[in-house]
Amino acid sequence: MILKALYDYYNRSLLENPNSLPLYGWMNSRISFVIIIQKNGNFVRLEDNRDETGKGKIFVLPYGVHTNSITPFLFWDKCMYAIDYSKASIPLSDVESQDKKKVEKWEKSYASAHEKHLAFVSLCKKVYDNTLDEDCKAVVEFYKKNQLPLLRNDILWQQIEKDPDVNVSFKLEGAISLIASKPILSNYVEKDTSQKGICLITGNKTDIVRKVTPTPILNCKSSASLVSFQTNQGYDSYGKSQAYNAPISYEAEFAFSTAIKRLIEEKSQNKFTIGKANYTRTFLFWSSSNSDASKAMENGIFTLFAHNELEDEDPNKRIELVKNVFMSIYNGKLSANKDDKFFILGLAPNAARIAVVYWSEIPLREFAKIISQHFKDMAIIGTRKEKKPYIGLYSILESVSLEGKLSNVTPNLPEAVVKSIFQGLPYPNSLFQACIRRIRAEQSINIVRAAIIKAYLNRLNNNNKKINIMLDKENQNEGYLCGRLFAVLENLQYAANKQDSIRSNYMNAASSTPASVFPTILKLSNSHYSKLAKDKKGLAVFFDNKKKEIMAMIQDFPNALNLGDQGRFFLGYYHQKNDKEINTTEH
Repeated sequence: MILKALYDYYNRSLLENPNSLPLYGWMNSRISFVIIIQKNGNFVRLEDNRDETGKGKIFVLPYGVHTNSITPFLFWDKCMYAIDYSKASIPLSDVESQDKKKVEKWEKSYASAHEKHLAFVSLCKKVYDNTLDEDCKAVVEFYKKNQLPLLRNDILWQQIEKDPDVNVSFKLEGAISLIASKPILSNYVEKDTSQKGICLITGNKTDIVRKVTPTPILNCKSSASLVSFQTNQGYDSYGKSQAYNAPISYEAEFAFSTAIKRLIEEKSQNKFTIGKANYTRTFLFWSSSNSDASKAMENGIFTLFAHNELEDEDPNKRIELVKNVFMSIYNGKLSANKDDKFFILGLAPNAARIAVVYWSEIPLREFAKIISQHFKDMAIIGTRKEKKPYIGLYSILESVSLEGKLSNVTPNLPEAVVKSIFQGLPYPNSLFQACIRRIRAEQSINIVRAAIIKAYLNRLNNNNKKINIMLDKENQNEGYLCGRLFAVLENLQYAANKQDSIRSNYMNAASSTPASVFPTILKLSNSHYSKLAKDKKGLAVFFDNKKKEIMAMIQDFPNALNLGDQGRFFLGYYHQKNDKEINTTEH
């Protein structure tokens, strides 16, 4: 199902734009240095093909995959293959050369690398013999005339010595394109025709690939791929080994591998990455069609989950636009076909292959409804400074982390939050607990933390009253009422003394064991009332009435509040602090 969705994405992309992805037999790859030669094979010079970041420019080149065996590419490759230079080519130092074991190891390594170069030269000659192409002949003559030593005299050779793992290719002097880019080379895709079977993607009987193209994600081995089987490790079925266990045709394998490469490329806006080290998760997402609603959905998910904050842009404004997009798709203002689907693929690094940790195939409008519910659950009244919460993924994670740094987030929390949003399930308990811990540690509840608590509690399937966006005077939950009362007493103290010491001294205890704290702060409030009444009798009466109004709904202060009611305490406190009636005394 995953592979078929990727296969369809590849073909749809080609239909929309024939130049968007390489055709079968070709691939996009970087070339750092180009060897300029004459038609008779004579070396002219090296050409630096790197951009300002130091990376080689991207070209459409004949398809190739390096495996543990010797696998040269057509007229382009790493320096080891193309010019017989690699780390194994670097001579041993005078000291090391006295060590017999090191000498033997170096000789073995060099022999292996040199064998790969000979295979590259042999393949060039084989292709020329079959095509009689004059440009290919120039490369064959280059090797035949032993022009490689001349490269070391070029001014750019020192750059190659610094990084011998880069790719190089050939170009005729005065030509515009690389020899490797010639269309005639598309017919020379190496195939193993020894195994035939029914392709599980297309359903056609054809030649079956033995190994799938590596498509490494962040923190994964460069040889990792989505489909992989370890030989003789108990995964072989009916005597089949490697990818023969999952029969896929060469054309279908090329299509879905190319699709993954497009989705995971550096500047892709169809992916986002969360977590770090072993907890890194790469999420790829795409639509089944190219409709306006589909494009808007892809852009919206990228904005909501990718860490792409722009200093000159208001994140709240950006998120508000995304919210409107999802709502427009769900209510039909932005038309989407009933057959339009949205795909999400979550990948994780693994020892031998890429692990699939999440997969979703869902109708576009249904997914828009789920994401819209996230916005609804996170909606909450804001302060005068913060009208709306910035509820992108990273703002949520930062608000519950030590010092607001993503590096301090619990490793598995980002993935848990993402999955709860995608599936419309209750938010993770670990998110709620982390939020309560940060409020206690900093004795501060900002708009995002309040939104997290509200969203978490409202998604729980229990009998508690749902929490409103703003102050709810009908909510008689003990924790909520205690939080409201504490906010009134704090504002009363500030109005009287221009300080709020009861927050720093009593807030944490009041939110967990109200019965042990409120008698004390209520007694303090009497002195605050008396002092305020001397100068501002009306304001003092206002606070006193507000206090009595809330206390009338509290029969007895509870000895202890469970964690859920502690969250309601902080929400009651936040709502009361941001209520219009009391906001005139906000500090």
